[in-house]
Amino acid sequence: MTREFSVIIERDAEGYYVGTVPALRGCHSQAGSLDELMTRIREAVEVCLEAQGDSLEPLDFVGVQTIRVAS
Repeated sequence: MTREFSVIIERDAEGYYVGTVPALRGCHSQAGSLDELMTRIREAVEVCLEAQGDSLEPLDFVGVQTIRVAS
């Protein structure tokens, strides 16, 4: 069975790409390139699916919002 997951990708202060899969708790990875990140995030998804089993509750990606907070 094939499943699709949304991946949020950010770049940290050191230039590494960080990927997070919101639908899978704790599912994230990082790499120096986007190609490497996608390979690693696929591996992370497989591990998370094995650990979480069929208890997965799907989420629909809606979008990204930016907010300003005084600090």
